[in-house]
Amino acid sequence: MNYKELTEKLVNKCLKLGADQAEVYLQSSRNLSIGILNNEIETIEEASSHGVGFRVFVEGRMGFSHCNDFNDNALEDTIKRAVAFAKLTTPDENNVLPDDQGVTNVSGLYDPEIAAVSMEKKIAMALEVEKLALADPRITKSSGSGFGESETEVFIANSKGISKTYLTGGCSLGVSVVAEKGEQKNTGGEYSSVRYFSDLKSVEEIASKASKDAWEMLDPKMIKTQRAAVIFDPDVGRSLFGGVIAALNGESVLQGASFLRDSLGEKFASEMLTIVDDGTKPKGMGSAPFDGEGVPTQKLTLVDKGVVNAFIYNTQVAKRAGTKSTGHGSRRGFTSLPGIGTHNLYVEKGSSTRNEIIAATDRGLLLKGVTGYGINPVNGNFSGGASGFWIENGNIVHPVKGVTIAGTANEMLNNIDMMGTDLDMDRSFAAPSIRIAEMQIGGE
Repeated sequence: MNYKELTEKLVNKCLKLGADQAEVYLQSSRNLSIGILNNEIETIEEASSHGVGFRVFVEGRMGFSHCNDFNDNALEDTIKRAVAFAKLTTPDENNVLPDDQGVTNVSGLYDPEIAAVSMEKKIAMALEVEKLALADPRITKSSGSGFGESETEVFIANSKGISKTYLTGGCSLGVSVVAEKGEQKNTGGEYSSVRYFSDLKSVEEIASKASKDAWEMLDPKMIKTQRAAVIFDPDVGRSLFGGVIAALNGESVLQGASFLRDSLGEKFASEMLTIVDDGTKPKGMGSAPFDGEGVPTQKLTLVDKGVVNAFIYNTQVAKRAGTKSTGHGSRRGFTSLPGIGTHNLYVEKGSSTRNEIIAATDRGLLLKGVTGYGINPVNGNFSGGASGFWIENGNIVHPVKGVTIAGTANEMLNNIDMMGTDLDMDRSFAAPSIRIAEMQIGGE
């Protein structure tokens, strides 16, 4: 079936059935999941699916409906429901569709080799990564390993003349294990998720990282309540910056629910902090030639040397704000309306190695795990449970569990005084090791 042709025909069908404007979002996908536990295959699941969502406007009113049945009658009934729903909603002058027919050229989004690799090899890799992780004598149990792959083709057309499509794919390999000592139990895990099969981390690297994450946190010691340096490991960078990104969401800004709402063009953090969102990154797991509404993606600096440089918008929120979409219309698939989301986020790396940051810390916490929500995007407060390693005189001396850390975004982000070089750009949310000169740490 020619899905591109189908989406265009369905736009016209929406208009014939009563819509003033219409958007058709069609998605076709294939997924494979292999699950291993204790050297046995637990699951092998492979599925293909497709579906289509209809967003229609009737006199400024919006309606939405979706289905996964491509029978002519089912499609027509779904469109009629969307039109009927629209007539029940409140008019909004900001209910508009984009008309930018451009497409960003993004390379490396699909690797045909993934599907060509034999099932036997994929199973063998999942078995091997678990076997290697369990080979560490300090590891006592497996929580499972697995290989996964997916490919998705997106087609979008609207009554403003947009008709676009792209194909993406990816694969992943990971394992989770448990280390026990007496009454102690600690889990560790690692995975690699990439666009190209040849870019997967080796089974040895994945297994080694997972087992180390499990056993290195055994025999923790409590520390006293104090103020000291905190080094955020790359694995917990999201907890530090997730709230900042949420505060840069244009909808939150318009609602006044962002601690950065009045900060455009203003400095709010250390000059060491630059945050970029790049929807055009070759082989990026969040890359695409256009967003969930058909707006071309771009590379956008959100924070430039501590200064708020941009907020992110989809089409509707941008209209409300009197600006243009930044290409951040985000969808969870054909069943959802466009929200606002990022593509490939990263904090620009600094000039210090991880070891140099540790060696330069007289007393502090190397943070490996955080519970809680990180920086609150509304008020900028930060608090949460923490675990990691205690540093004295530039050396790691013991693991730490059961402590808390707290602060405000203003205090924390302006006190960043060292930035690492250890940036893993394979992640869709990447940050290097980052040291905050001083934070409140709650212990005994």
